[in-house]
Amino acid sequence: MKVTAVFRETADTTSFVLDVPDGLSERYSYRAGQFLTFRVELDGVTHTRSYSMSSSPLLDERMRVTVKRVPGGVVSNWMNDVLAPGDEIAATVPTGSFVVGGDDGEVVAFAGGSGITPVLSIVKTVLAGSDRRVRLLYANRDRDSVIFQRELEELADRYADRLAMTFHDDSERGLLGPETIRAFADGSGQGEFFVCGPEPFMDCVRKALAEAGAEEARVRFERFTPASTVAVEPPEQTPPEQAPPVRVSIRLGRQDVSGELRAGSTLLQGARALGLRAPSSCESGSCATCMARVVEGSARMRNNEALTPEEIDEGWVLTCQAVPTTPSVRVVYE
Repeated sequence: MKVTAVFRETADTTSFVLDVPDGLSERYSYRAGQFLTFRVELDGVTHTRSYSMSSSPLLDERMRVTVKRVPGGVVSNWMNDVLAPGDEIAATVPTGSFVVGGDDGEVVAFAGGSGITPVLSIVKTVLAGSDRRVRLLYANRDRDSVIFQRELEELADRYADRLAMTFHDDSERGLLGPETIRAFADGSGQGEFFVCGPEPFMDCVRKALAEAGAEEARVRFERFTPASTVAVEPPEQTPPEQAPPVRVSIRLGRQDVSGELRAGSTLLQGARALGLRAPSSCESGSCATCMARVVEGSARMRNNEALTPEEIDEGWVLTCQAVPTTPSVRVVYE
């Protein structure tokens, strides 16, 4: 993808406007809240990182991703310091399940720091494409850290009858507490909740929403870093060492390999064992870098925080989390 424009949002955050190559517009169509995974080669080392769109598929002609500098972050620092208009960068197609559902209830969003990126995409799209009411609580360490302040204020003016927005400044009011979260979410039990930000912020919001009576199925979370503890399904009744191996065949580019995979192993482990340099990044089920399609047989994912139900129905799996459930499986990396 070609970078067509670069905008400095704050001292440590930059937005990049991207141009989709001719003929790929359909594959790169996206839903508000989804992300791209980028591949960057620096000093002979390949890095993959996922960044959410801050643009709206309804309002913006081109995609925009927003990247905050991370201390010691190889890719985020390179993008903020080096990536310029006219440059090209490799990216996967959009993916992610941090998206709005089909009901018409209120949308209640909680964003911390750069967690506003996918939330802004959702808020803009919901306001422009429906008559739903939206509430947004946006927390930052100080006023200078607020990303998209002017854009958010313009939205508040344009949709004053449907958008209620609160800025929380940690330097003035202390860290966001559960009482504030519960009060903000009061009366929206049948709405859709979206939470994105640093892990401690998300944990606080998760607990406060549960205490406020929000249904777990109506709360969506988006992590910018892998969770410290990944929820996995209980092991199978038969211990892996006693179960027969699984026959797997995998296609990656022009390579087509096959062999036996030890029961309980993931498809990504199988790809590596068969000599393939299969794509991967977080290996916790959060980023979709390793996604591939199961075209024969079936597999069960231990954890999934990236694929939508529609993608799963089409046979897509996160190979870092997918364990075969049939005696033979064929997988294609597309």
